[in-house]
Amino acid sequence: MTAPTILIVEDEQKIARWVRAYFEEAGFRVLLAADGLTGLHLARAERPDSLVLDLMLPGMDVLDVCRTLRRETDVPIIITARGTETDRILGLELGADDYVVKPFSPGELVARARAVLRRARGELRQPETLRGGDITLDLTAHTCTVRGEPVELTPTQFALLETLMRHSGRALTREQLLAAALDVAYDGYDRVVDVHIRRLRKRVEEDPSNPRHIVTVFGVGYKFVE
Repeated sequence: MTAPTILIVEDEQKIARWVRAYFEEAGFRVLLAADGLTGLHLARAERPDSLVLDLMLPGMDVLDVCRTLRRETDVPIIITARGTETDRILGLELGADDYVVKPFSPGELVARARAVLRRARGELRQPETLRGGDITLDLTAHTCTVRGEPVELTPTQFALLETLMRHSGRALTREQLLAAALDVAYDGYDRVVDVHIRRLRKRVEEDPSNPRHIVTVFGVGYKFVE
């Protein structure tokens, strides 16, 4: 199997070299960029399998980088930044699939990258189709259609929707969704689920402010209603 390619966009060179060494030891092909614009050019030219993006970068604004990438590709994106709640929420709102707090263990970052790659490649799914109401998930082709129209989902959004649909009608806690869909422990930080659910509703609900399918169960979490 060809080694997966990861693009690391990090302006602190010491951190970039340190992380690069860990990823190469783990069998990845590593690309480095020190600013947002260079990172965007490399992502377009090299089409990496995943991307690690620092929230605070010189040059092109990270918001513009993520928005541009999300318009062009569903490449898994991991945001790295300091651990304030505002930064966590911002990173996920930008369209990232995962978030790692600085200072981080490079081993943890490698594990997170492997997890988002497994979701993107479908290694966590059975070959089948899930249907609920006007939503259809083809787990083999990794596609989603809503009311007969194709809808682009990030790997994390797809995994969350799959988990909810597999347990249709059952209320799932945020912790259960984190474990089942995101494949990573977040040490009790469950608002990441709320952000992903909000973005997912924008993709699949006719009226995201009054969802028919992805319903909030107050005091518990969320459930899928056909």
